[in-house]
Amino acid sequence: MNTVHVGMADMRVLTGTGRFVCLGLGSCIGVAALDSTSGVGGMLHIMLPESFAGRTEEKPGKFADTGLPVFMEKLERAGANRRRLRIALAGGSQMFKFGAEAGRLDVGTRNAAAVATMLKSLGLRAIAQDLGGSKGRTMTMDLETGEVRLRSVNEEERRLCNLSS
Repeated sequence: MNTVHVGMADMRVLTGTGRFVCLGLGSCIGVAALDSTSGVGGMLHIMLPESFAGRTEEKPGKFADTGLPVFMEKLERAGANRRRLRIALAGGSQMFKFGAEAGRLDVGTRNAAAVATMLKSLGLRAIAQDLGGSKGRTMTMDLETGEVRLRSVNEEERRLCNLSS
C-alpha cells in the first residue's frame, strides 16, 4: 500500500488506495477528508490559525484560513463531491504552558477554533474529532477502508472513526 506522509503545512490527495500519515500533531491540526463514493481522500496538516494580511503564502496549508479552501479545491479537482465529504480532526494540543502567557500562547485552541470556523464557512463539519489536551498525536487514514486512527506516546493506537460509513 502506498503510504503518503503529510508534513507540516502540507496537503495531499489520493484516489483509490493509499494511506496517509500525519506525524507529530501537537498544536497543529490534522484534517482527514474522504468521499468514499468517488474514492477520493486527503489529509491536511495546519500549523496556525490565520495567514498574515497582505502577504502571499507559498504554502497555503500552513494556515486554517488559506489551507482549508485550497484543500477542498484539490479534493474536488480529483473528483470528490463536497456534499459527500466526511471529515475528521485531530491535534490542537496546548504543548507548552508558561504562567500568565499560557492563554495567549495556546495555539492549539486557536487552531481548533479557526478550523471549526473555516469548515462552517465552507458548509462542512467534522464527524469526529480528538482535539485539545496536552499530548501530541499521530493521525493515519486508510483511503480504501476510511479508517482514521490515532496514536500518542505511551498509549495504544486507537480508532477515531471510519469516514466511509
